[in-house]
Amino acid sequence: MITFEETGLSPEVLKAINELGYVNPTPIQEKTIPELKDGTNDVVALAQTGTGKTAAFSLPIIERVDCNNKNVQVLVLCPTRELALQITKDIIAYSKYISDLYITAVYGGADISKQMRELKKGSQIVVGTPGRVNDLCKRGVLKLDKLNYLVLDEADEMLNMGFKEELDSIISNTPDTRQSLLFSATMPKEIESMANRYLSNPVQLKVGKQNAGATTVDHIFYMVHAKDRYLALKRIADINPDIYGIVFCRTRHETKEVAEKLMADGYNADALHGDLSQAQRDQVMHRFRSRHLQILVATDVAARGIDVNDLSHVINYNLPDDIEAYTHRSGRTGRAGKTGTSIAIVHTKESSKIREIERISGIKFKREMVPSGAEICTRQLFHLVDRVENVEINHEQIDSFLPQIIEKLSGFDREDLIKRFVSVEFNRFISYYEGSKDLNVYKKDIVQDRPGRRGNEKFGRLYINVGKAHGLTAQRLMGIVNENTDKKKVSFGKIEILRNFTFFEVDEGGQKMVISALKGVKFESEKLHVEPATAKPPKRNQRKKFDNNNNNNSRSDNRRRR
Repeated sequence: MITFEETGLSPEVLKAINELGYVNPTPIQEKTIPELKDGTNDVVALAQTGTGKTAAFSLPIIERVDCNNKNVQVLVLCPTRELALQITKDIIAYSKYISDLYITAVYGGADISKQMRELKKGSQIVVGTPGRVNDLCKRGVLKLDKLNYLVLDEADEMLNMGFKEELDSIISNTPDTRQSLLFSATMPKEIESMANRYLSNPVQLKVGKQNAGATTVDHIFYMVHAKDRYLALKRIADINPDIYGIVFCRTRHETKEVAEKLMADGYNADALHGDLSQAQRDQVMHRFRSRHLQILVATDVAARGIDVNDLSHVINYNLPDDIEAYTHRSGRTGRAGKTGTSIAIVHTKESSKIREIERISGIKFKREMVPSGAEICTRQLFHLVDRVENVEINHEQIDSFLPQIIEKLSGFDREDLIKRFVSVEFNRFISYYEGSKDLNVYKKDIVQDRPGRRGNEKFGRLYINVGKAHGLTAQRLMGIVNENTDKKKVSFGKIEILRNFTFFEVDEGGQKMVISALKGVKFESEKLHVEPATAKPPKRNQRKKFDNNNNNNSRSDNRRRR
């Protein structure tokens, strides 16, 4: 293992990173820094979340910036404002001893006029999200004709978020002589196509097995009925009194709902999602980073750019549809040489997802039983005893009150006093978990529901007003139905997902229940509407026209949100 001194970085950069505690480069840094420091080739770098990609590209690049030239020489594009702010903060720290180097972050959800003023003053490095960068380019404020370096960070996520058009527009404003760097955790066909389109004969740097999970993370799953998912989450939090982690949900609606429930139940939690203003996001993240929050409930997109090295847990309230998303999530714990735990709360119809993650990523899950009330009470009791044993006593303040306290409690013996002090903190757990039920699902309870007709079952066809454009998949559709119905045995038949709407079959006896259960439920901010489908779907040309109209509206809405 080499040290940063052996990479050949400048004394100014070495001094800054030494103050940050950097000693040895991570594998992706060890490969990337020499390539960028002395080379001119385009680069595709593949590495998982949390492996130090920001330092890998920024440390060598900041040395090559001409600080006497106020033109934009480096553009870093990333999917979210949180990540843009984090990258900017890191680059500022790395360039602490480089004079006259200016970095500006530009992103949606913030005052564009302030960002425009910063750019007009002159910045050699701009870090931004595609929507805002494209907007500033079109206004003529952000000029990229002198650009030397283009960095596409979290490229796979930018494509997943639908930024292809913005990327095309931005890159068309850059010179062909630029050096382009593409960083991604995964290499699907879309990223290969992106590399072929934007890069010229790139060198590929790869660290670790693609889609592999971090070796410092333990992977655990609990199996419960869908309706017991929140109760299981509470028990996970209670069995881990010192938990400091992120709970991942699929949608903004679910994120808000889970966070509100946790806060109402007395947990130190808050939510991070796309509906928050930048000021609200900053406030939540400040509280989380300073550990005033123990639990942050977030969507995948909102959590991009969260850079916290000492998370104890990542909890998948719902498993994501993509394997890559699971490795992204789990990679947020077990960082910086520490160990962590990634937990999945799985309902009865998701066991196949666990097997798929294991097969593709090489991760091995361990199934554990949701802790009982008695186990939680025992853990909490001894956690309290440990706190009492290790608490720092402020003698100067306490001693003055001690005579009155002793007099007040003189009627109790030692054992009675211990019981009373413990009960002050502990009674709520005993009361809550008294007679609590077993949340675990056992083999005999699992019903193997698979799409398609079985035996003599009859199915009814339903219409729902969301489709591929909203991120709907067969698994997510079944999950929505399962989570919003009390019935455990909703049988699905054929599922036909179109661009803006979907047809799906459920057993005839469950049709009315499904329609009623999904009424008013939101999916990705879209209020769901379910009704019996007509005998035939719209004709092909009518469907295409309908899809195009809705697609145009969807794009317009997306741009407004950015």
